[in-house]
Amino acid sequence: MYLYLILVKLVFIAPVCVSLQQKRENVRSLAMGGHVGFESLPDQLVNRSIQQGFCFNILCVGETGIGKSTLIDTLFNTNFEDHESSHFYPHVKLKAQTYELQESNVRLKLTIVNTVGFGDQINKEESMNMVIIDAQFEAIALALPTYHDSLCTYHSHFLYSPLPQKDAGPLKMKSVNVIPVIAKADAISKSELHKFKIKLMSELVSNGVQIYQFPTDDETIAKINASMNGHLPFAVVGSMDEVKVGNKMVKARQYPWGVVQVENENHCDFVKLREMLICTNMEDLREQTHTRHYELYRRCKLEEMGLTDVGPENKPLSLQETYEAKRHEFYGELQRKEEEMKQMFVQRVKEKEAILKEAERELQAKFEHLKRVHQEERMKLEEKRRLLEEEIIAFSKKKATSEIYQNQTFMASGSNLRKDKDRKK
Repeated sequence: MYLYLILVKLVFIAPVCVSLQQKRENVRSLAMGGHVGFESLPDQLVNRSIQQGFCFNILCVGETGIGKSTLIDTLFNTNFEDHESSHFYPHVKLKAQTYELQESNVRLKLTIVNTVGFGDQINKEESMNMVIIDAQFEAIALALPTYHDSLCTYHSHFLYSPLPQKDAGPLKMKSVNVIPVIAKADAISKSELHKFKIKLMSELVSNGVQIYQFPTDDETIAKINASMNGHLPFAVVGSMDEVKVGNKMVKARQYPWGVVQVENENHCDFVKLREMLICTNMEDLREQTHTRHYELYRRCKLEEMGLTDVGPENKPLSLQETYEAKRHEFYGELQRKEEEMKQMFVQRVKEKEAILKEAERELQAKFEHLKRVHQEERMKLEEKRRLLEEEIIAFSKKKATSEIYQNQTFMASGSNLRKDKDRKK
């Protein structure tokens, strides 16, 4: 069983046009004296729109191989020749491709953005983080070039629950229209499909997911839209293969036990889905995204910046008053930051001075120690020198005494020899 949840949104770069409600009782109705020509304004608008063409962008979110490309091909009756993606991407990335389509004299610039590698990782919790709708809104607010999703198809593959808890969170986004669609509806019986629809809608409501309701304020489409709101979620089958049924070729899926026709409302709700999304309510989806979702995002963004239209006591404030209040707040914050930086600088200077003084004290103590050691060594050397000089003097005295004694001995022995010679004569 598979599930498509279709999120529809469009963002315009043009500024918001707010229509002022005028009191009907104060407006005078006048009759003109002749033809003026402003009756052609609708024709001018249509001609200008046809000349400029239209843009439609689709963001496809879902696991690889779940049937995203087949659904888009079937919706637009075109083979976009999208190459199959691998299941081994380490991260999710966005792949955008733009095509030019033309039906009669209406040109459509279609951009298909695919989430390559979505749900193929072991940890699937971060898969949806790659699809950031608010980032596109912010790019619009900053007037940056970007693509703006007109239709976001969310494809969820589940086995036990129609709406997994990990998928419920992203669907609660207030910046997109949500339309639930059950894909590959030919995989289950009609009774199981009916039970599954009820369970899916129940889980969407219990998880706080707001479903887009087709508008019923236009009398021309109110009846069909009210009827289609009761058919949600749509159960569809997608296929570009043509099979011969009777005397004509139809888009269908061929099975050994029979044929499932894509455009047969007795087989699936694909025709209802295409009629509601493209033929009937595409402009309303675009307008809802611009006037509701983008404006809600812009309001929240301005409130985050502190730019509100009411004061602390719920009194209305002008833009100038809000600006001055915010400027005063920022100025006070700036002064506080400057004071903190000054205090931090003074504290760091004191800490550095203390470190330098401690290093200086240690160097001085080391110098004094080395000086004392040097002095002690010098005194020891002086003492050894003095003792050596005393030993030299004592040795010299002993040497002189010894020489005198030797001379005396030599002279005495010479005198005795002469006396002996004289005696022998």
